[in-house]
Amino acid sequence: MSTNLQEAAGLDPVIKGALWMLGAVTCFSSMAVAGRAVSFELDTFEIMLYRSLIGVVLVIVIASLAGTRRQITTRSMPLHLVRNISHFTGQNLWFYALTVIPLAQVFAMEFTSPLWVILLSPLVLGERLTKTRSIAAIVGFCGILIVTRPSPDTFNLGILAAATAAVGFAGSAIFTKLLTRTETITCILFWLVVMQATFGLVCAGFDGDIALPSAATLPWIVLISCAGLVAHFCLTRALQIAPASVVMPFDFLRLPLIAIIGILFYNEALDIFVFLGAAVIFGANYYNILSETRAVAAK
Repeated sequence: MSTNLQEAAGLDPVIKGALWMLGAVTCFSSMAVAGRAVSFELDTFEIMLYRSLIGVVLVIVIASLAGTRRQITTRSMPLHLVRNISHFTGQNLWFYALTVIPLAQVFAMEFTSPLWVILLSPLVLGERLTKTRSIAAIVGFCGILIVTRPSPDTFNLGILAAATAAVGFAGSAIFTKLLTRTETITCILFWLVVMQATFGLVCAGFDGDIALPSAATLPWIVLISCAGLVAHFCLTRALQIAPASVVMPFDFLRLPLIAIIGILFYNEALDIFVFLGAAVIFGANYYNILSETRAVAAK
C-alpha cells in the first residue's frame, strides 16, 4: 500500500465524509446546469421519469459487474418508500425552482437542508442536539433571512419551491442515514431509481401526455441521470462515515461555484445579499464542523 493510501486510510471520519461530499457538490452542480437546459422541453415529472429509467439500467449494469446484485433486498421497503417520496418531492420542486429564480438563489435556499437535518436528526436518528448544533441552526436561519429578505415584494413561488425542496432533501438525507445502518449502497440506489421511475411515470402520465426527449435533449438527460447517481453514491458514503449533521454543511461549497456559472453562462446578476447570507450560514456550520472535529479528536 502506498503512503498516500495509508494516509487516506487514517483520515479522520469527518474529513473522509467531507471528501465524499465534494464529489456530491460537483455532481449536483452539473445537474443544475443540465436541468435548466432540458426544462424548456420537458416538465419536472418527465425529467425525473427519464432520469430514473436511465438510472435503473446503470444501477443494474454496475451492480452486475461489481457482483453486488445480491445485496438488493426488500426488508426495508417502508424506509425506502418514505425516503424516496421525500426525495422525489424535493427534486421536482428543485427542478422547477431552477427555471424561475437565479441558480445561486436556488442553491442558497437549498442550504436550509442542513439546518433541517440538524433539527430532525435527534428525532429520527437519535443523534444528540448539542448546544453547538443548536447555535449553528439558529445562526444559519438568520443567514437564510438575509438571503431571502422575506417581504411581499421579494416572495415568489420559486423561493417557496426551493425552500420546500430543502425540507425534502433533508428528509431524504435523514432516511438515507437510517438505511445505511442495514442496507448497502447498491440496495439504496436500486430502490431510489426504481421507485422514482414509478413515481415519475405516474405523475408525468397523469394527463395522458408524456413528451419524448429530442436528440438534443437526450445527452442532458443522461448527464442528469449519471450525475444524480454519482452524487447519491458520494452522499451515501459520506453519511455512512460521519454524522448527518456534520457532513451535510459541506454542501455549501456549491454556492460560489454555481454563482460563477450563473454569471458566465446565464448573465445572472450577482446578488451581494445571497453571498452575505451564505457566508453567515457557512460560518455557523463551520463552527459546528470545527466543534465536531475537536470532539472526535478528543476521544
